[in-house]
Amino acid sequence: MKRAPFKVSAKKADRFADSRAAAQRVALNALKRAKRAADRAGVDLSAWEGEFLGSVADRVKTFGRAFGDPEKGAPGQALSIMQTAKLKEIVAKAKGGASFGKPKRPAGARSDNTGA
Repeated sequence: MKRAPFKVSAKKADRFADSRAAAQRVALNALKRAKRAADRAGVDLSAWEGEFLGSVADRVKTFGRAFGDPEKGAPGQALSIMQTAKLKEIVAKAKGGASFGKPKRPAGARSDNTGA
């Protein structure tokens, strides 16, 4: 008995297309919000960060996602894991909070290294 090749129904294909389009919109809006927050806060983004926001937005608009290697992110996402982390760092910088991924010093911790 021969099996038919795997086919995705038209209904499922539409759902996948809708979820990809939604992920694309979410990513573009997040990039715009990060840029706007930095501008409003008067935070000077480094040249690299400014270029990052622009180039990622261009790739998402052109290709629907900003990375080519499927190992670097979830199948339905428009940004890779590392791009999402960097975006969060830029937003934290704009908000003036601690940078993403760096632990805050606990309350009561001493700044000197005397140990006593």
